[in-house]
Amino acid sequence: MEAVLDLYAEAYDPKHPQVCFDERPVQLLGDIYAPLPMQKGQARRYDYEYARAGTVNLFMMVQPLAGWRMVKTTQRRTKVDFAACMKDLVDVYFPQAEVIRVVLDNLNTHNPSSLYEAFEPQEARRILRKLEFHYTPKHGSWLNMAEIEISVLSRQCLQQRLASIPELERQVSAWTTQRNAHAVQIKWCFNLENARTRLVRLYP
Repeated sequence: MEAVLDLYAEAYDPKHPQVCFDERPVQLLGDIYAPLPMQKGQARRYDYEYARAGTVNLFMMVQPLAGWRMVKTTQRRTKVDFAACMKDLVDVYFPQAEVIRVVLDNLNTHNPSSLYEAFEPQEARRILRKLEFHYTPKHGSWLNMAEIEISVLSRQCLQQRLASIPELERQVSAWTTQRNAHAVQIKWCFNLENARTRLVRLYP
């Protein structure tokens, strides 16, 4: 926990960006009956019945100090999918960075070995040389600021029926573009002093 809090206390450094990473499942839901259109003084109305269209996964990558985030939609959340996200961090989003410090939880796919399952050894090692993993403690995933951004995404974008992956991607892309255009940052206030005062039971 203290290692993660130390990382959050550091100043913004574009050569050593902090990126919080997490994922969220999304159930795709469609309408059985066409909604009633809006009328003056009345919102669009939906029937309570809906059609299930399967589930997909959203990977959230957020740089709290720079006000940047990216959301990637995948059919599943396998080791190969995780490895593809790490490659994107290195080659697409932060190619000029010397080291990318990634904060993530202890899910079994969040492991350097995932890159060796997805890529040839030389390519996996190339990517891993630019990554530095910082794991939140067990039962401490709330320390990952990506969960805050996922919560905002859920409240502002996902509380509606989305029946297909293209529809979901359009909505999420519009939300991401707006948030990035305003460079919305996350103000993290929980520090080492707070931890040693409020979580005294965790210290010997």
